[in-house]
Amino acid sequence: MTMEAIKKAIEHLPKKEQSALLRWLDEREQAAWDAEIEKDFSPGGRGMPLLEKAKADIREGKFKPIEEGRPVRRE
Repeated sequence: MTMEAIKKAIEHLPKKEQSALLRWLDEREQAAWDAEIEKDFSPGGRGMPLLEKAKADIREGKFKPIEEGRPVRRE
């Protein structure tokens, strides 16, 4: 089946079924994203050097909590 055939089939679905399909696709995308993040921040993952650097910076006091770094809003 081609992408064009799939698109045409979707256009002919009732709105309720289009919404269900959209939710399913979104859930599928979210699960894939979660799996990628889990892989990246597991031992040996490509995100681990960044995480280790951030932890080292925190231990060394090289950061400001968000609340402290935010500019004061004047009325």
